[in-house]
Amino acid sequence: MSGHSKWANIKHKKGKADAARGKIFTKIGREIAIAVREGGSDPALNSKLFDVIAKAKANNMPGDNIARSVKKAAGELGTVSYEEIIYEGYAPGGVAVIVETVTDNRNRTASDIRHIFDKCGGSLGTTNSVGYMFDRKGLLVIERKPGVAEDDMMMLAMESGADDFEASDDAFEVSTDPTDFSAVRTELEKQGMPFLSAELTRVPRNWIAVDNPDTVASVSKLIDMLEDMDDVMNVYHNAELPDEPDEDD
Repeated sequence: MSGHSKWANIKHKKGKADAARGKIFTKIGREIAIAVREGGSDPALNSKLFDVIAKAKANNMPGDNIARSVKKAAGELGTVSYEEIIYEGYAPGGVAVIVETVTDNRNRTASDIRHIFDKCGGSLGTTNSVGYMFDRKGLLVIERKPGVAEDDMMMLAMESGADDFEASDDAFEVSTDPTDFSAVRTELEKQGMPFLSAELTRVPRNWIAVDNPDTVASVSKLIDMLEDMDDVMNVYHNAELPDEPDEDD
């Protein structure tokens, strides 16, 4: 992957739109609603809800907010009808983009997403036009604390059932098969591991280096506009973009 980590992509993927904590909680609330509708309100019996709750915790969503969202979803199933829709397309420079949405109005969402792709010089594609370029993975990002040996962490991850392990300066990245994600996360939780992120994600099989400043600006604008939509849960892409300076720098 040319040294480009999965976590680097996730961090960029979240982007400025999710800087507001309330927006994250609102989006996770929709994911909870979908999970409850599909499998009920008991996370012990609903693996999808179990995973969404883990994602909520990794995003520092308070327990009271999580419980309230579950109860709200269970009580409003007759009045709120959300559905999951995935859009695929290309950003400028041939960058593949997958957009996961949860919406109560598919016509509105489709129109808004098409407008954003057109405005930023991209194009929407058909189902699986770019989906085959990504692998579905569980990704657990663990905060790298002083004194934790990389070899020890790798051994723990592999013994917990992980498929792959990578270390960066500030985090350990543990990849799993989607079907093993919950079990691996639970085992690492028992070991007291602090997660920076814990979610099912899409990892590009290959990356496209984007260096032209105009293309970088267009791709970044498209990602930011998509993530700013309330209906959009996740945006995945295979662009290897230049690192953005920290706001505190």
